[in-house]
Amino acid sequence: MLETATYDCPYCGEEVETTVDLSGGDQVYIEDCQVCCRPIIFDLQVHGDEWMLETRSENE
Repeated sequence: MLETATYDCPYCGEEVETTVDLSGGDQVYIEDCQVCCRPIIFDLQVHGDEWMLETRSENE
């Protein structure tokens, strides 16, 4: 199941929209910021119908 999420880039501070795949359950993965192209670590936690996406820079 795909959902749309927004996050603030930990590097440039821009608000960016992304798509997350909830069918895989909890995930940690890296995606480049669509604005500044720096790598962001995404921590997706899925609990039934509820989910939470946290982002951080590589240095955190």
